[in-house]
Amino acid sequence: MGLEEEIEELEAEIANTPYNKSTEAHIGRLKSKLAQKKETLENRSSAGGGEGYAVEKTGDATVALVGFPSVGKSTLLNALTNADSETGSYEFTTLDVNPGMLEYRGANIQLLDVPGLIEGAAGGRGGGKEVLSVVRTADLVLYVLSVFEIEQYARLSGELYANKIRLDQQPPSMSITKKHKGGINVTTSGDVGLDESTIAEMLREHGYVNADVTLREEISVDQLIDGLMDNRIYLPSLVAVNKADLIDRDYLDTVNKELREHGLDPEETIFISAQEEKGLESLKESIYETIGLIRVYMDKPGRGVDYEEPLVLRAGDTVEDACEKLGGDFHDRFRFARVSGPSAKHDEQQVGLDHELEDEDVLRLIVRR
Repeated sequence: MGLEEEIEELEAEIANTPYNKSTEAHIGRLKSKLAQKKETLENRSSAGGGEGYAVEKTGDATVALVGFPSVGKSTLLNALTNADSETGSYEFTTLDVNPGMLEYRGANIQLLDVPGLIEGAAGGRGGGKEVLSVVRTADLVLYVLSVFEIEQYARLSGELYANKIRLDQQPPSMSITKKHKGGINVTTSGDVGLDESTIAEMLREHGYVNADVTLREEISVDQLIDGLMDNRIYLPSLVAVNKADLIDRDYLDTVNKELREHGLDPEETIFISAQEEKGLESLKESIYETIGLIRVYMDKPGRGVDYEEPLVLRAGDTVEDACEKLGGDFHDRFRFARVSGPSAKHDEQQVGLDHELEDEDVLRLIVRR
């Protein structure tokens, strides 16, 4: 029996097995086997190589525009950036990844209009694997949906999930330490949702014989497999509903209902018209906030504070991160820094490399000559 047939058999058995506590361990073993066989098949398929899409990442962050053909991604890219993407009323007009640069609040955010995804993309249909490989390198996934086809969200999400992209999730809080003997020892923080026997059996399926595993939160079978495979990408996402200018106000209730049916909050969805350039300011702000960008104004010796071109960092970044992004030998020559603004207890506070910066701080580096 070939690998593909084995995968089909496992998928069929999982689908036909009702999930409950008595079948939990069995389903866990089946899903563990399935994940590993799919990985083997994927590695075998990619061994022959392929052109893929070589896109140089530039700017302060990268956003992948994901949507089926003809939802208006190219028009949106042109409206948001300095790109010049070919557009048309027929499908598959975007034949290659087309980048553009969005300039917003001093940040340069690269937008990638990837070729329209089709069902079966994760399996390689329509060059889908190459497209999805670009999405995996982004900092944010922006779904672009047609207001008349909200159901596309579920299909797109399925393709991304199948390609190991986990949206709006965090990696499972777990740790595994291999040891030489003693079998598998499971330590949990309270009720994690899975029986210890299920957890141990799934670890054995992944090749662990002797190991200490610690789980610190509730976890599902699929999440445990994600943690064991350790090759998933975790990204935030936004949803933009395009062509909103083409609907009557009476139809809005229908759209909102469809959004809720797919687990989307209408209040958090951005309604836009790329063609009419409506709703774009709200979209820009949401992109900036979701990525978590902050501006730090550098106080330059002899020139004062540069408010025109801020240093763009991520929320949680430190003075050390600022030195690294500035490049050169700032880190090696660093003595201390002075910070004024939201993160400082007082103006000109003297801080070290580990000081966490906040949006609109003013930073002056004191370095050795």
